[in-house]
Amino acid sequence: MILFGTAVTDPAVYDRCAAAGIGRAAEVDSEVLAHQTAGSLFRNYNLLLDKAAEFEDLEALVLVHQDAELADADFASRIRESLKDPEVAIVGCAGAVGVRSIAWWQGAVTWASMSHRYRELGGGDFESFAWSPEDVPSYAGPGEVDSIDGFVMVLSPWAVRELRFDESLGKLHGYDFDICMQARVAGKKVVTADFRAIHHHSLELISDPESWTAAYIRLVEKWERHLPASGAEPRSRALRAEAEAACARGIAVSYQLRFQALQRQRDETRERLDAALEERDRAQRLADSILQSRSWRLTEPFRALRRRLRSAPRRPRVPRAGGLADSCNPRSESRSDRRSRRRAGPGRRRR
Repeated sequence: MILFGTAVTDPAVYDRCAAAGIGRAAEVDSEVLAHQTAGSLFRNYNLLLDKAAEFEDLEALVLVHQDAELADADFASRIRESLKDPEVAIVGCAGAVGVRSIAWWQGAVTWASMSHRYRELGGGDFESFAWSPEDVPSYAGPGEVDSIDGFVMVLSPWAVRELRFDESLGKLHGYDFDICMQARVAGKKVVTADFRAIHHHSLELISDPESWTAAYIRLVEKWERHLPASGAEPRSRALRAEAEAACARGIAVSYQLRFQALQRQRDETRERLDAALEERDRAQRLADSILQSRSWRLTEPFRALRRRLRSAPRRPRVPRAGGLADSCNPRSESRSDRRSRRRAGPGRRRR
């Protein structure tokens, strides 16, 4: 049986992201372990490990951030394929080799089938190079790595029962790098697999640089003997400088993503504006063709007459008195009668 576990700090985010993905990926007999957060992420994940260890038929525990969404309906079969090797302890969808710190992306990234979905600046997605099968470069492929991105982590039954997150390291940063190092030092494998996941996350990748830098230093000091050689023995000041540089690079990537999102929003606005201008020009061309048509020119006198009639002031109607008075009143004569009388001249009577 495959278990899914999430530490929830925002129920709305959990329902929109993690719960939706788990519902897509879970099997009939899958169990979901979700609870309100209790302290650090390290502590929450250890609670989930303790609960999962009680299941005798456990095949895997999938730790999912509340803002992570599993995208594949056949997720379970893909995970089982990766866990066929009994030496595999941890599986992720993005990872790298040559990793020396919690900044795993500074290593050589060999696989990343994830998408970063943001809501700022009109929203959008940044898809990694392995998100679409047709776009995967020839050098990339799932396999053994030094560390993975922990927003989705799959732990084998051995990992669930033998490993624990180091709660002394802090509240959030470095949990994935630390657990991967524990597995590798114990002789187990950390691998990437071909499953897709969406990370619903702000474009601000490192929200607390100070705590991130502190976690960087603590973890390098903890695992220094097992990390790839850097060519020199770093001192405390040099180590902090290295941590700050890596943090600055992460912040720079955040700004780069924001800039790209802003460019995308600008391009979409420009496309909508161009479409509106094209529609306006089309309507203008249609109006010009009508005004220049032969039928419009032929009917212009009628339209002019109609305009004059509409603009002319209306004369008030004067009521007439009936009977003999009308016939004796010269004003009661019609226009044609007055014209005939003038033609007859003086001394001539009308018949």
